[in-house]
Amino acid sequence: MIKNKLSVLLVLILFTINLFADRLADIEKAGVLKAGVKVDFEPFGFKSRKGKIIGFDIDMMEEIARNMGVRLELIPVTSENRIQFILDNKVDVVAASMTHRIKIDIDIDFTITYFYDGQSILANRTIKARSYKDFEDKKVGAQLGSSSGKVFEVIQPLATMVYKKDFSILVEDLKSGKIDAITSDYGFLRNIAKKSKGKLKMVGKKFTVEPYGIGLPENESNLRDALNIAIQKSVKTKKYKKIYKKWFRSNPIKSPTLWP
Repeated sequence: MIKNKLSVLLVLILFTINLFADRLADIEKAGVLKAGVKVDFEPFGFKSRKGKIIGFDIDMMEEIARNMGVRLELIPVTSENRIQFILDNKVDVVAASMTHRIKIDIDIDFTITYFYDGQSILANRTIKARSYKDFEDKKVGAQLGSSSGKVFEVIQPLATMVYKKDFSILVEDLKSGKIDAITSDYGFLRNIAKKSKGKLKMVGKKFTVEPYGIGLPENESNLRDALNIAIQKSVKTKKYKKIYKKWFRSNPIKSPTLWP
């Protein structure tokens, strides 16, 4: 009987500890913010020639960590595993060009939008197309784990989708003619087009709205508030504008919303 009571008491203690767990307090105590970022999505997150992880998302997280008074630790993630990394507590947050969607919000929480983008199309310059409507019976590539391919399947069901885990393979397939186009977020594809020296081109306008948010565990309001305040502070101090211009060579089309 005593043994059973002790077991019940232990369960209650563990439940209470979990109930009042505070990720922000843990981060501040450790002095480290673990952020999942991409390493293959230029200019948001990628590796330099020397192997250092750099990009817009990285600079934003550096600024956020600085405002929070902690050190930033970068952990590579992909479109396929970034949400699972949050659920498995392998990271504190994920800043990996992740669109805030209702169906994803069921499993994790998000900050306010820190970047506004939209889905678009990258194609070989020889392709005669003005929009997604012109890709009937064409092969269109998309990255596994992202929502881009599924969206394109809906708006152009007559296209043949080709999925690859590694985006660099999709780009090579496009250059070699194995596929006719790639669909993904505009900012990422535009960067590839610019570096292709005219061999690749953007097709049409953005056909979705992609509000990027920083992902974090469910029910961590203190951490979410700290992240939101840090994002807004970067706008107020014009640091956000500086980071944006560094990676996109223009002023922000739309900055994060500021609270009164």
